[in-house]
Parts: sequence; C-alpha cells; structure tokens
Amino acid sequence: MANRQAEQRVAFITGAAKRVGAGIAEHLAARGMRLAIHYNRSRAEAEALAARLSADHGIEVLTLQADLRDVAVLPLLVDSVLDRFGRLDALVNNASAFYPTPVDEVSPEQWDDLLNTNLRAPFFLAQAAAAALRDSQGAIVNIADIYGERPLANYLPYSVSKAGLIMLTKGLAKDLGPAIRVNAVAPGVALWAEGKHPAEGTRQGILAKTALKRAGSPADVAAAVAFFLLDAPYVTGQVLAVDGGRGVY
Repeated sequence: MANRQAEQRVAFITGAAKRVGAGIAEHLAARGMRLAIHYNRSRAEAEALAARLSADHGIEVLTLQADLRDVAVLPLLVDSVLDRFGRLDALVNNASAFYPTPVDEVSPEQWDDLLNTNLRAPFFLAQAAAAALRDSQGAIVNIADIYGERPLANYLPYSVSKAGLIMLTKGLAKDLGPAIRVNAVAPGVALWAEGKHPAEGTRQGILAKTALKRAGSPADVAAAVAFFLLDAPYVTGQVLAVDGGRGVY
C-alpha cells in the first residue's frame, strides 16, 4: 500500500528507463509518488516501465526524452513536469555517463561529455527546478559514486565529475536551504557494469574487499534515495555510501 506521506507527491528522475534509475522509479512508485521518467535513447524501456508502474501502483507516470548535455532543454523538462502535474517535490539526478578514459588518451570531447552529463546537467536541472521545489519544500538527491572520493584508474574524468557532484550536493544544500534539502547517494557495486569485466579488478576481488562480501542491487540504492526524499526531514548536505562496506578497506 502506498505510503500516505508520499501520496500525490511528484518525483522527476533522470536516466530512469533501466538499471538503477528504473529501480529508483519502482521504489518511489511503491511509495505512492507520481513520476516523471526521463530517458535519452531508451524509449521502449521507458514507456514499458511507465506502463507497468502505472498499472501496478495506480500512479500517473510521464515519460520525457532529452539529451541532458543540451542545457537549453533542461528548463523545458521541468516545465513539462509542472504542466502535467502542477507541482514538483523531488529531483533525482541519476543519469550518468561512464566509460574508460586512460589519461594519455582522453580527448576534449570525452572530458566535456562526462563532465556535462554527470555534473553540469545536475546543476542546471537543480537551478531550473529550484522555484518549484521551494514551493513544495522539496528535495534533491544526486547519484554520486564511491569513486567521487577516491579515483578509479583509467576513469579520471568520470571520477572528477562525481567528485564535483559531491561538492555540488553540499553547496546546493547550503545555498538552497532551508526550503530545499539536497543529499547524495554514492553506490559501490549496485549493479555490475555492462560488459565482461569490472573497471577495477575482478568481481571476485571486488567482493573480497567488501565488508558484506556481496554485491548490492538497484533496490538498495532506491531505498537510500527514498530515505532522503521521504523519511529524513532534518538531513541535508550528506553523502550516503551504499557500498556494502567497501569504504572500510
């Protein structure tokens, strides 16, 4: 049964068509939130997810397509959410780019792609959503990464972008308070990256250096997001590692 606390509230989730983003959408739908699901190229997955969540949870779901690297479209996305629902209570900056960039081979185009997707877009979306979030006393959750606090070899621009997102979280919490709370979730292995081998060692080796000795799931990240959005009214400016205890190694 939907949590009455979340009933009628609206969450806008970027990169929500599949993987962790879809898990976040599923969890918030189960809590009774109406959703705006953003996607870039995964139209079929986004529309299928929207239909399923609407049927399973009896909520209204809007799908929105955009390339978040185009800053000009970001206010238009927020306007579309407001036009449909009349309010906005939560922004989840989940969309992210992730691929290897060895230092000697990084191109300016790759640098811009990673920083624009992972850092610039969350900032300008927060800027565009701020007025609506003030009206609702809402919240922002950014999906950071444990590699925003320690660099991942051969993924330096990615690590820099996530480090920037962590600082953005803290800065926005200060500048947008007291009306808007801003927090971040920093996953470890919530879902293995698509491809044969992890970016750091082997799956077995990574789990050996994780206190819980197992991988997490999108549901673990989603529960942390819901905590910040719905269950933590006196928490802002925080970064919660959902990493199974990798940080203690």
